[in-house]
Amino acid sequence: MHAVRLHTFGPAENLTYERTDDPVPGAGQVRIAVRAAGVHLLDTALREGMAGPYPAPVALPTVPGREVAGTVESLGEGTDPAWLGRHVVAHIGTVPGGYAELTVTEADKLHPIPEGLDYAEAVAMIGTGRTTLGILGFTPLGPDSVVLVTAAAGGIGTLLVQYAKNAGATVIGLAGGPAKVALVHANGADLAVDYTLPDWPRRVRLYLDALGRRATVVYDSVGSTTARAAVDLLGKGGHHVVHGWSGGGLHDGGPLTFTADELATRAITSESVLGPAMIQRGGGLRALETRALAEAAAGRLRPAVQRYPLAEAAAAHRALETRGTTGKVVLIP
Repeated sequence: MHAVRLHTFGPAENLTYERTDDPVPGAGQVRIAVRAAGVHLLDTALREGMAGPYPAPVALPTVPGREVAGTVESLGEGTDPAWLGRHVVAHIGTVPGGYAELTVTEADKLHPIPEGLDYAEAVAMIGTGRTTLGILGFTPLGPDSVVLVTAAAGGIGTLLVQYAKNAGATVIGLAGGPAKVALVHANGADLAVDYTLPDWPRRVRLYLDALGRRATVVYDSVGSTTARAAVDLLGKGGHHVVHGWSGGGLHDGGPLTFTADELATRAITSESVLGPAMIQRGGGLRALETRALAEAAAGRLRPAVQRYPLAEAAAAHRALETRGTTGKVVLIP
């Protein structure tokens, strides 16, 4: 088979498209003919040798990728034969292997792909979709909500905008550059603003003044000065929800934080929602995955997907690192 392999930690160019042995499913596992593989910003940090949320960097050589969709083409010993030939999607977890024409994973990680979803959309929902629903578990939304979404043209941002609009909220989306702003507006945001322009906070404040409101929730995946300016638009009782910090750099820096005195002065709350707290509140990862796929199948959430050929994984990584992507990035073998 062909796969994208990493032999040495470093830049995107270290990802090489090459032939390698077909993986063999073990007991309780399946082998999937991959039709779409998800790419995550975390993959770029792991590629450089960082451990991220894991105890240690991955062992080399490795085939990156933790989200796949495709067709089950062979079974390991003891695996339910009903899976053979089924169209499935899975988050394969801490053991990588997704950037390939074939991959293996445990059968208990599989979900049948609901009717109406293609492989790439299913991949978007199994990872980005489950994270979005986990984030939303911390902030009940309704018609009285005024929601500000940073990185609103990204995979999670796209789904946050849709969910908030479905809940009746007023939604303000921030994105970098005119093309992304147009996408956010088309996705349903009441106001879409280019946060690369220095006067964007004034534009948002004028809009809020016209409403006679202040933001009630900021969904922050950017951090840095953008997040601080967004939090300045929160009213008393507002909630700052941190689910990333790409603006501060996934590789360096960190999320925007406040001291207890700052929060008290502002009369707001701020919390980071990634990790065990999100999983527990969402009922566990599998429950979040099932809900995410169901929301997409019902048409309530529509993932945005940007596709790259599998052989161009390095280009996909470079685009992610330079904020040159929209929606969920997916590799197509």
